[in-house]
Amino acid sequence: MTDFTFSCDTDGVATIVWDVPNKSMNVLSLEGVAELNGLIDKALSDPAIKGIIITSGKKDFAGGMDLNVIAKMKQSAGADPARGLFDGIMQFHALERKIELAGMDFKTKKGGKPIVAALPGTALGIGLEIPLSCHRIIVADNPKAKIGLPEILVGIFPGAGGTTRLARKLGPMMASPFLLEGKLSDPKAAKAAGIIDEVVPAEQLMTRAKEWVLSATEADLVKPWDQKGYKMPGGAPYHAAGFMTFVGASAMVNGKTQGVYPAAKALLSAVYEGSLVPFDTALKIEARWFTQVLMNPSSAAMIRSLFINKEALEKGANRPKVTDQTVKKLGVLGAGMMGAGIAYVAANAGIDVVLIDASQEAAERGKAYSEGILDKGMKRGKVSADKKNEVLARIQATTDYNALSDCDLLVEAVFEDPKVKADVTVKAEAVLPANAIFATNTSTLPISDLARASRRPDQFIGIHFFSPVDKMMLVEIIRGKETGDVAVAKALDFVRQIRKTPIVVNDARFFYANRCIIPYLNEGMRMVAEGVEPVLVESAARLLGLPVGPLQLVDETSIDLGVKIAKATKAAMGDTYPDTAVDTVLFAMADKGRLGRKVGAGFYAYDEQGQRTGMWDGLEALWPVHEDQPALTEVQHRLLFVQVLEAVRALEDGVLTDIREGDVGAILGWGFCPWSGGPFSWLDIIGAAKAVELCDKLEQTHGARFRAPKLLRDMAAKGEAFYSRFDQSAKVA
Repeated sequence: MTDFTFSCDTDGVATIVWDVPNKSMNVLSLEGVAELNGLIDKALSDPAIKGIIITSGKKDFAGGMDLNVIAKMKQSAGADPARGLFDGIMQFHALERKIELAGMDFKTKKGGKPIVAALPGTALGIGLEIPLSCHRIIVADNPKAKIGLPEILVGIFPGAGGTTRLARKLGPMMASPFLLEGKLSDPKAAKAAGIIDEVVPAEQLMTRAKEWVLSATEADLVKPWDQKGYKMPGGAPYHAAGFMTFVGASAMVNGKTQGVYPAAKALLSAVYEGSLVPFDTALKIEARWFTQVLMNPSSAAMIRSLFINKEALEKGANRPKVTDQTVKKLGVLGAGMMGAGIAYVAANAGIDVVLIDASQEAAERGKAYSEGILDKGMKRGKVSADKKNEVLARIQATTDYNALSDCDLLVEAVFEDPKVKADVTVKAEAVLPANAIFATNTSTLPISDLARASRRPDQFIGIHFFSPVDKMMLVEIIRGKETGDVAVAKALDFVRQIRKTPIVVNDARFFYANRCIIPYLNEGMRMVAEGVEPVLVESAARLLGLPVGPLQLVDETSIDLGVKIAKATKAAMGDTYPDTAVDTVLFAMADKGRLGRKVGAGFYAYDEQGQRTGMWDGLEALWPVHEDQPALTEVQHRLLFVQVLEAVRALEDGVLTDIREGDVGAILGWGFCPWSGGPFSWLDIIGAAKAVELCDKLEQTHGARFRAPKLLRDMAAKGEAFYSRFDQSAKVA
């Protein structure tokens, strides 16, 4: 079986069709590169062929590069992986340069054959880089198609010519949203931006492509950067306008990445240095920077967690082997913010929903939440009136539990009160079908305890959504002591339907995500009580690449919620409760009515629009800032290790059974340093021995919460890493 096929019609137009067998989306492999290279040679060497169309046999053009190929390139290079990567990348450049020059004489730029990319749909990554080397890009008018270079989002950058070509085609400033932010566009927006050349009705795509090939002149084949006197749009760095562009771009990159993401800086360097030299030299510079990024363990970890592991989990890597459990009708108990959000994502995914609350007014208000989201989508041109009506028609807002009689999955999202949850469990199970699965949406309450109210504990499971439900991609599925495989499969299939990423964990207080988040919040408050400058705490967190500092996150989640969790935890743990010092800060803030952003008063001060204006100036009166402040790295290590060590303990305790879920869950659930690939990937980057050394120092200075878990200490002694010790099934040894 081949990835590319070749044909030629009687008019002398060759068509190369990309259609990877047994895949819904084309991805490029090294074998595919060799195939395409051979077919281009065949077309260019045949005098009867006048031109070439490159297209797809699928509804889309291509989803990008098979990232597993990069790992193979590194492995095959043996003792010199950088050389192997560079040589492999230059093969891509050679192929695309061959397409671009199309047999023409390099000096005269004459004698070439026209090559057009005819894209029926989505073209991402290498799926756009190949078309960018063609002489014209024609795309079918498909509003669902996405055109772009999203590599930066998984820790790399467009390294197969996309960076150099797009920067020279649009100019660095106009190209920056597509290169540095991974912005994706529909075909019409891509044409308006200058990325592609034409948008035509889908049924006319191949006709128009052939028409262009037969009418193209030699002048149409010469790219701007191959023409004499080419000047980069917006100016090169040695011109005043271009210089200012790069000054601004450098500030923007460092402001957004805090210097912890290697790909963004490397991309900017490739564009800057490449713009000072001829095009072919610029491609070599791009390849060298791309090689450097691929050799950086941060990029390898990001690719593994945000692409390979994430995709594996979404495809059901840990799904029990039971029959399909696709949800046909969903019940949601509780129409508050969480319940309303769950109802929206389900209805938006095509699932009929029964949304129940104690009063009809509350139920209707929950349905109105979906209407609000859809209205915003309409204003942005993302949602049609028909789509809005279709989604809302799927949501039945009611107070009648009998409406649940044909639901095969129910998600309970009422108050975090065991008695309230027990009451609605009994009411719902009285009318639910015998095979229905009951899921409780809770962030802290043990699932096995809540399951005591159920007549069918094997069909009772936890599904922890993160707020806001419509935006957060992670869903934490919690298996109770008696939860059966069918319930787990049902939850996983539901999460797949609503297009989110699941992790499956075993039951324990706080599960996995909150188990790691709460110590992070607490460590920030501990430092305030110790007299550490609050701005230092918050800045240290952001410089690690964490989305928000611990004090801001406390404000966002609300201080009174923190008080409630602290009281419940203390009641459960008794004398072993470790966070009395934290409560001193938390309870004092609550007593002063500073409950967080929702009331416009917390660790931060807020203006009338609810925007932060800086740290609250009353903090120092309560907890004076010491004259001697800790080093930035010490603060960062404290904030990192309180999270990472809890992840390791969760693995030790059997709460986590797969380190892939631990890494993906940390990044998607609470934004744990995406550049690291997640807590287990980060420990592998620094090494278990170094981690234990740092833990010992922190424990000596700050206490037992930094004590290295036995698992980590054993791994340090044996020189092991998490991703070598735990295979893809990642069962604790």
